[in-house]
Amino acid sequence: MLGPRAARPLARVCSRQTSALTVRRFLFSPRTSNSTRATQDFDLNRLNNKRRDYERNRTAFLAAGAVAGIISFIYTAWKLKKALELKAEKQDGSAVKCDSPIPIDTFKTEAGEKRKVVLHDEEGREIVPTGNSTVPVFPRTLDLSLPGTDAPTGAPIAASISDNAGTELTLVGLGMRTVTFLGIQVYLVGFYVATADIERLQHYLVKKINPLATTLIPSEKDALRKALRDPVEGEETWDSLLQKAGCRSAFRIVPVRNTDFHHLRDGFVRAIQSRSGRDKAYGDEAFAQAVRDFKTIFNRGQVPKKKELLLTRDISGKLSVLYGEGDCPDKGSRSVMGAIPDERLSRLLWLNYLAGTQVASDGARDNIIEGIMELVERPTGTVATQIL
Repeated sequence: MLGPRAARPLARVCSRQTSALTVRRFLFSPRTSNSTRATQDFDLNRLNNKRRDYERNRTAFLAAGAVAGIISFIYTAWKLKKALELKAEKQDGSAVKCDSPIPIDTFKTEAGEKRKVVLHDEEGREIVPTGNSTVPVFPRTLDLSLPGTDAPTGAPIAASISDNAGTELTLVGLGMRTVTFLGIQVYLVGFYVATADIERLQHYLVKKINPLATTLIPSEKDALRKALRDPVEGEETWDSLLQKAGCRSAFRIVPVRNTDFHHLRDGFVRAIQSRSGRDKAYGDEAFAQAVRDFKTIFNRGQVPKKKELLLTRDISGKLSVLYGEGDCPDKGSRSVMGAIPDERLSRLLWLNYLAGTQVASDGARDNIIEGIMELVERPTGTVATQIL
């Protein structure tokens, strides 16, 4: 046993060792604890980021799959619809068949001059390509029973082109009516002139450029083309021609998508009111009543695509509206929807397609002008004979 004296130094040594151990634990233990916690926090953040990236990529992948599925479904349904329509056309025989593929262009260039492309279907009828897959062709001539079909005095060929079956009209030009800045196609429109009255049309336009000529040379044709394309001069020219020349004419409208009479009526009425509002000559009650009667004519339902709507103008300017079957029109299938005697209404409606600052179809207006150039380059009175 150690005595008190021997035990006292030993106690002091143990006390110093304990104090040193306590100091070391105090200095190093907190640092070790903080380092472990930071490592744990770093690992949790990294795992959380990985999980978030996984969820985001998974969501994007599922969304892409859903969009691809919807697109493929719509495309398959569209292809099936087209196949069924093609099969239906083949079964009912309404599709136009030609020996060669139908071209896209309505005009071709021969010897530096534009000529209208004219084809023949399997029944021998003359047709003109439109460049549209839904309504690929327009008939070159129409036979219509129009009021005022009596032949002009002194016309030697009138008996051949106007009889009990109706009046023959010849296509001058055609084009597509589009709406909105997206250029959504609504209907094709073609301008027809009575074959017997083409001489009057030629005479008026040729004399406008050269009073002594019976036909126009290339430089004179350029002058006429420029005049017809000018918004002011073109409108004045057609306005005077429609009032004085007495040419029977028609606009053939065929929708390329399903539409309705109200939509067509609204477009016509806006064009009429836009032009009539600039002239006090249209401010009387008679014209206002004519517009109301015109609206009443179109108070109907749907107009399926490929159906035919005809706006006709006789010698006196009377407007008649006819509705028919479409691609292969038969005069017996057309029904008269109504008529407006006021010449001013049909004249404004015609100007909506032929001239002015804004027209219903720029393509149709330009195509009609090129058709006019094809007429005035031939001697006056010879075009109808060539058509026959």
